[in-house]
Parts: sequence; C-alpha cells; structure tokens
Amino acid sequence: MIRIGLVGYGYWGPNIARVVAELETTELTAIADYSTPARQRAGRRHPSAHLLSDWRDLIKSADVDAVVVATPVDTHFDIAMAALKAGKHVLVEKPMADTSAHAAALVDEAARRNRVLMVDHTFVYTPAIQKIRALIDAGEIGDVYYYDSTRINLGLFQRDVNVIWDLAVHDFAIMDHLLDADPVAISASAAAFVPGSPENMAYLTVYHDDGTMAHLNVNWLSPVKIRQTLIGGSRRMVIYDDMQTSEKVKVYDRGAMVEGDPGYEHRVSYRSGDIWAPALSTKEALLTEMQEFVRCIETGARPLTDGLRGLRVVNLLAAASRSVRLRGQPIELVPLREAS
Repeated sequence: MIRIGLVGYGYWGPNIARVVAELETTELTAIADYSTPARQRAGRRHPSAHLLSDWRDLIKSADVDAVVVATPVDTHFDIAMAALKAGKHVLVEKPMADTSAHAAALVDEAARRNRVLMVDHTFVYTPAIQKIRALIDAGEIGDVYYYDSTRINLGLFQRDVNVIWDLAVHDFAIMDHLLDADPVAISASAAAFVPGSPENMAYLTVYHDDGTMAHLNVNWLSPVKIRQTLIGGSRRMVIYDDMQTSEKVKVYDRGAMVEGDPGYEHRVSYRSGDIWAPALSTKEALLTEMQEFVRCIETGARPLTDGLRGLRVVNLLAAASRSVRLRGQPIELVPLREAS
C-alpha cells in the first residue's frame, strides 16, 4: 500500500484525492492546504486523511511515501524539491516548474535520490491519445506531416501564468508523446486584451527535425469552447475532438499524391476513402495515470510522463515565452541531456 500525501486541495486536488482514495493500492494519508475552507471540504470527503495547513509538515511525515503536488505553478519547485530531498516519490501537476533551471534541478535530484518523479500530463493517459499513439505505431497514419490544434474558450483567467503556460502545455505534452521527431525551434506571438492579466491569446509554431510542423491556437477570449486537433500523415489523417461525448477520434483515409516525376510536370491527385471512429476505452485518464505512478514506485520503472519529459515541456514553454517577448522571433531549442 502506497501512502500518499496531497499538497493542494483547490481546483485539481479534489480529483486527485478521489482517485487516490478509490484505488486499492494507495491510501490517502494526508492533505495539506493553507486555506481553512479547502481543508474543511477535504475533511468532509476524506475524514480519515490527516489535514494540515503547512505542506512542510506533510513532507516531514513518516506516514507519507509519495507526495502529489497540486498547487500554483510558482510553488511547484519548492514543494517538489523538498519532497524529493525527504526521500518521497513525487507526482507534480503540469507544468512541473516555472523555469527550465528549476525543472532540470528536479530531474537531477530525483535521479540522485533514486525517487520517482512524474508529471501530471493527464492528456497523455486519455484513451483518445493512447489510441492515436497506437495508430502511429502500427503505421496507420504513415509519416506525420503536421499537428494542428485549436484549444480555445472563455476563461478561466489565471493569475500566475499566461494562456501558453495554461493551455499550450497540454499540446506540448501530447506532441512529446505522439511525435517521434524532436522540436528544434519555436515561434510564438501573444497578446493581452484584459487589463491587469497575462497574455490571454497566442499562436505558436513548432518546427521539428524531420520537417513535421505543429501549429497551436490557444485563447481565453473565445465565445465558444473548442478542443480539436488535426494530425496529418502520409497515409491517413486524424481528427481528435475532445468535446465530443463519443467518437472523439476519427480516422480519414484521405490524402494527396503526386503522379509522375515530382520535379517536372507533375500532377497532384487526391484520395478520398473511408472515415472510421475507433472504439475507445471509457477508463478515466487520471485513474490510469495514478496507476502508472504506483507501478513505477513499486517496480522502479520509468513513468510515461517522467521528469525528463516534463523538462522538455517546460523548455518549450520557456522558449515560447522568450519568442513572445521578441515579437515572434523563432527560438532555437537545445537538445536535452539524459539525467545521470
């Protein structure tokens, strides 16, 4: 039985607490939150958990084997680092840290302590993304040409991060999981149209070493909520629409082909075949993610969304932020080293 302590019982914390409490392999032993109303809510739902106002007391507890961090981004580093130094395994909400240097330090500390460091990139564990990964592995998509995502809605405005760190982080994590190519440069433009708030809309382009291109549209000022991704390949194309209650993934047997010599008087022909929606599991992504966390603690395996993947995502976020400050100038990305 893995004894888990949860730091943060605000927006996402209650979902994590529920899943931890439901699993047979975990026990929710402690919840820490500075907010008295939050602790009161936690106490009503999880009466057996020890309630604390200071996360430091949770980390010191001998009754906690692993710590889940569900707090604002600017607090992730201090809490996760303290937990690792105390010998705890750590699952930290996305993004894992507020700077690349902080993220790299967490990766190094986890390796030094031989502790599991996992990042809460929940979308990677959704049945839809897992199915798309399986289609790519089976060669059904062919060579991936592009990844085009629209992730827009009205709110929620964040106080500590802009729309890129809030919404584009999901696509960066999904791309890191689905695309075998490495990103080599990123360009981003963003604007803030609500006084006193960080940037609330942005357009981003990510260039990969094999020519794959990704384009992202993220926005907190849209009158409608859209969560749609198009993935184009040499054999087939995929539409992933997370707003659909069924048929979230559709595969299109469509494409363009060049007949004759592509260098002289070539002609483009188009293929329009069947459309099909693969069956998807109904299993909750957060449940799959927590089971992965437990499995890695028990076996010493490397998590699917480990610290190094979290670092790659933070590097993209940091580079995008720099590009925004430079009005869209492309920023080259430096390849990451493996943690020792």
